Amino acid sequence: MSYSIALNFEDGVSRFIECNAGETVLDAAYRHKVNLPMDCSDGVCGTCKCHCDQGEFELGEEFLDEALTDEEAAGGMVLTCQMVPSSDCVIQVPVASTLCKTGVGSHQARVACIEPLSEDSIEVEIDIDGEGLGFLPGQYVHLQVPGQDVHRSYSFSSLPGSSRASFLIRNVPGGVMSGYLTNGAAPGDAMTVAGPMGSFYLRAVQRPILMLAGGTGLAPFLSMLKQLRASGCDQPVRMIYGVTRDDHLVKCEELDAAREALDFDYVSVVADEQSAHPLKGYVTHHMDPAVLHDGDVDVYLCGPPPMVDAVLKHFDGQGITPASFHYEKFTPN
Repeated sequence: MSYSIALNFEDGVSRFIECNAGETVLDAAYRHKVNLPMDCSDGVCGTCKCHCDQGEFELGEEFLDEALTDEEAAGGMVLTCQMVPSSDCVIQVPVASTLCKTGVGSHQARVACIEPLSEDSIEVEIDIDGEGLGFLPGQYVHLQVPGQDVHRSYSFSSLPGSSRASFLIRNVPGGVMSGYLTNGAAPGDAMTVAGPMGSFYLRAVQRPILMLAGGTGLAPFLSMLKQLRASGCDQPVRMIYGVTRDDHLVKCEELDAAREALDFDYVSVVADEQSAHPLKGYVTHHMDPAVLHDGDVDVYLCGPPPMVDAVLKHFDGQGITPASFHYEKFTPN
């Protein structure tokens, strides 16, 4: 038996390693040629101290208080030289990946499918060489534009670990990736994938969730919902999905399917004043107080900078302080 350990470095890079039963995270990392910080490996110095965001593990008792206090341990801090996982875990490593002699993973892939979903968005599926790419739902990768030495960053919309990954890509007039996808892209084209990266990802579910999606910022939420369906979730999950025009609403069939599998519901909002859509305006105009649970809620927000700024301003103006608040801005290019 082995467990998947996500090592999230402070420069945004994530590396996934497999930790065998009874093996410490430090030993597993070295086995994968990731040199986590350490001086003693005996629970004495505290150099390997990290934070475990989620997962089950044993620390044992063979370490000094000077290396890890009871208060630190209660707050999720761990010594990787003593940490023996008993489930998949997510660990925050307080140094850059380059200092651990690792970096952004590079993977080879081929284009599998390109489907225009609307005038505004394109869905791309790629087949990744090997056994699939590990990532945390919500994270992103750099996709190389085939035939060009440039890349663009996109969030996964697919389930982590699958050999076929999917992305929602904004169709930007004059955009390098958009130009490739709309003019000559074909299944079988080779593509390099770098990642995963990002601190915007689904945390362990402990309370109700509110998802706020803007345009193709829907992508990471599709990945999160797939993960919740696969792992199970007994908390209510609500979404407000905002777009500019009626025909920019995409993947609603996936959202409808999530309604059937989870305690999930969503509303869509269209900004265009000429729209006949039932809800017009912006997500902040339709944030029912019920979805905020008096602040006992985890909020996830992904959209263009003006949307993110508007939500932050709305929360501040309303005196709303969610239990946790995670957001990611993206600029189409």
